[in-house]
This record gives sequence, C-alpha cells and structure tokens, in this order.
Amino acid sequence: MLYIMVNEDRPDGEATSIRDATREAHLAYLELHRNIVVLAGGTLAEDGKARTGSVFIINVPGREAAEKFSAEEPFRKAGLFKTVKITRMRRGQWNPEAAPKTAEGN
Repeated sequence: MLYIMVNEDRPDGEATSIRDATREAHLAYLELHRNIVVLAGGTLAEDGKARTGSVFIINVPGREAAEKFSAEEPFRKAGLFKTVKITRMRRGQWNPEAAPKTAEGN
C-alpha cells in the first residue's frame, strides 16, 4: 500500500540546526529503507532555497508500517517537524520520464 507523508518544519529558527545535525542519520535511514521508499524529497519555499519540510511516498504492508517508518525517521525523532500528516493513497498517473533531471527541479 502506498502512503504519503507530508512533514512541515517547525517555524522557529531551530529547524536549520536540527536538519544540519541530523542530515547524515536521515540519509542513512533512507538508504536502509530504499526498498520501500518510492519518492522522497524536501519541500521548498518559492525562492527554491529555503527548506519548509519534506515528503515521502512509501510502499508498505499497511498503516502500522507507515506509522513506524515515520516515527523512526531521524528528522522526526529530532523534533524537526511541526506537523506530520500520513495518508494512504493509490497510484494514479505514473510518469517517471516527466520528473526533472536534477534534484533542484530544473
């Protein structure tokens, strides 16, 4: 089952320091779970630079596994997120060729 997780960073000035201190653990966690991560990435302000949160789409057996993945994710454990929304979804359109060629989306 697919689940989408939309995580919004906390608004105070501590988000950047939390993200910087936890980045390596976060990347290691994603690598460890690469078999279930369909898509993951940071959300950005319109300037394309300021981080505002993150999104994960994962393929897991059910809600319990999605909740566990989210609860154990290093950014979340470190208190980076103000809100976390986990929603089951279905795959509709699928067109990886339309994805940008760079992480920045250009």
